[in-house]
Amino acid sequence: QVQLVESGGGLVQPGGSLRLSCAPSRVMYNVNTMGWYRQAPGKERELVATKTSGGSTNYADSVKGRFSISRDNAKNTIYLQMNSLKPEDTAVYYCVLYDNIWQPYWGQGTQVTVSS
Repeated sequence: QVQLVESGGGLVQPGGSLRLSCAPSRVMYNVNTMGWYRQAPGKERELVATKTSGGSTNYADSVKGRFSISRDNAKNTIYLQMNSLKPEDTAVYYCVLYDNIWQPYWGQGTQVTVSS
């Protein structure tokens, strides 16, 4: 069973930056879209950003201009560069990978806390 391994979360002050990364535990082929979701306490999980294998990106309006998603297709690794972080960005961030039949694989989640 493939697992997605995330890293890069932590505590940061408002206005700061963090970079999240996510990779599968073994080599995968025919990977389709990869992306990031987040879930704040008491709220539903929401999309943050996605990137297709062809390079098309999609961002939530709340993070446009501040977050940037990138991926290394050779390694099936995905990154989320988060700049100008705000307290409302505080959440558990989950990466997701869709294979060629749109089977989703989820990471275990990494906590991001933005606080002074």
